[in-house]
Amino acid sequence: MSTAALRTYANTVPVMERHRFDQASLDRYLRAHVDGYRGGLEVRQFDSGHSNPTFFLSAEMATGKRQDFVLRKKPPGKLVASAHQVDREFRVISALAATDVPVARTRVLCNDDSVIGQMFYIMDAVEGRILIDPSMPEQTSAERTAIFDSMNDVLARLHKVDPVKVGLGDYGRTGQYIARQVARWSKQYAELKTEEIPAMEKLAAWLPQNIPAEDPTTIVHGDYRLGNLIVHPTEPRIVAVLDWELSTLGHPLADLAYNCIGYHLGEPPHGFARVDFARLGLPTENEYVAAYCRRTGRKSIEHWNYYVAFSLYRLAAIAQGVYVRGLQGNSSNPESIKMSRAPRERAELAWELLNNDRSGRKK
Repeated sequence: MSTAALRTYANTVPVMERHRFDQASLDRYLRAHVDGYRGGLEVRQFDSGHSNPTFFLSAEMATGKRQDFVLRKKPPGKLVASAHQVDREFRVISALAATDVPVARTRVLCNDDSVIGQMFYIMDAVEGRILIDPSMPEQTSAERTAIFDSMNDVLARLHKVDPVKVGLGDYGRTGQYIARQVARWSKQYAELKTEEIPAMEKLAAWLPQNIPAEDPTTIVHGDYRLGNLIVHPTEPRIVAVLDWELSTLGHPLADLAYNCIGYHLGEPPHGFARVDFARLGLPTENEYVAAYCRRTGRKSIEHWNYYVAFSLYRLAAIAQGVYVRGLQGNSSNPESIKMSRAPRERAELAWELLNNDRSGRKK
């Protein structure tokens, strides 16, 4: 692997036993389907992420140099029907290549399970940095300010892309995104429930009855946060957006609210509610939302706490799925089994936020 790749992808490990596949079969497939591929395949696995197993590949190319790739595939075991659709990831990344939204170059989608056991796709590895902790302790105050601003800018750019013009007009349904999402995650949570969480039941009943009237439709990422972005190797700007598994056509303010969940979570590495924003050079939630509004032509956002509470509810349901996959031994991250408390904590925070909402949209 190249020195640059090792800097970016230092969080890789030998392929975990439960995710091993026939690398010789993959080698043969790549020889037939990736232009310039010449073999010498090396495979390692990312040790982060809780859903679709992701692998770092390095191979010799016709140029005489080694090329770095990333492979994402469905996990093994019994899967929820609506989850792990790597073919959708491949489609949206490929479509966005023609826009000003930074994405990796896609190479090939393989839906033949006989190759490595599950559907997968290959994209180029993008050189840069993945900064998991939003407080970014190794960056200067000015760099933190610029990185958050770039993150905000890229999300606004995504929401301004016309789905029809990039061939994604049928990538999801138009309108009623939040209603459908509440129904989807309520159903998935019920299927995977391991304990009674009263706040989840309250949210499942309250959220669909109090959806704000505004109902725009854009391309949404679904898991937009700093840890799913690649920052330039030396400059404070985003060069690629990763992990499009939850992307669809949906409500842009739900996407923005999910991006802002860290402002409401106190625990690192994803939460930063208790940090000194001014000292670190980070925008407050109000400042971050205002910057997005300026970029998208909005004056303000009504019912903001609803969108945040909805995002926390959705995250609670997702966390429950991650925890159950950990119990079953199907997760790509061995830490998944430690997420037993996350669904309750997210749900209770969402319910508390709604109860404290001063907008008048109370339970």
